[in-house]
Amino acid sequence: MKHVHLLFVVLAISSFIARFLLAYFKSDLLQRKLFKIAPHVIDTLLLVTGITLLFKGNWLDGDFMWVISKIILLVAYVGLGVVSMRAEGQKRWFAFLGALACFAYMFIIAVTKHGFL
Repeated sequence: MKHVHLLFVVLAISSFIARFLLAYFKSDLLQRKLFKIAPHVIDTLLLVTGITLLFKGNWLDGDFMWVISKIILLVAYVGLGVVSMRAEGQKRWFAFLGALACFAYMFIIAVTKHGFL
């Protein structure tokens, strides 16, 4: 299950970067059904596999503040991702970089199991 989750992590960040670049260059590809549906499917499967790993690994039995930290970062990542797709200019780039920073921090927390709370 861990490898499936990691596959969806790679797919999620790759699709986010690709959609950002398509939005930045105002590509018509973003209007295709695949580009509208696939990211939601990938992100949903990423979340489902993550929740499954939490329960299969009994990671909620001990100190689980790292999970709360990842949830907070996930909300920030989604919010910044929306701004990066809709905004223009510097605001778009700051939101994009902020979303990538949230994603990177979630990865660090997943490896170390130490949150910021």
